[in-house]
Amino acid sequence: QVQLVESGGGLVQPGGSLRVSCAASGFIFRLYHMGWYRQTPGKERELVASISSPSGTTSYADSVKGRFTISRDNDKSTMYLQMNSLKPEDTAVYYCSAALGIKVYWGQGTQVTVSS
Repeated sequence: QVQLVESGGGLVQPGGSLRVSCAASGFIFRLYHMGWYRQTPGKERELVASISSPSGTTSYADSVKGRFTISRDNDKSTMYLQMNSLKPEDTAVYYCSAALGIKVYWGQGTQVTVSS
């Protein structure tokens, strides 16, 4: 059974940091391209960052470049998103995604709220 489980979300003040994790199981994690998306009510889900397989090449949305860092640990089948210098506009539900060919898997999401 394929599972992607996000964790680490929460409430943080503007300028603060947070790391969210995505634990994968039920598929060969190291073969899959991984990504973090986020969504706010009334808006479409947007790609925040991605990390490819096998090269580990990373890509970021312009809005988070220089502040967020995506990484993966294939031995632990886990992906991370380190978020620094957080802004109120980063508030969203963050989802992890795994993709290989036509196969795409999603996690259930974790809420990140940036507010004073």
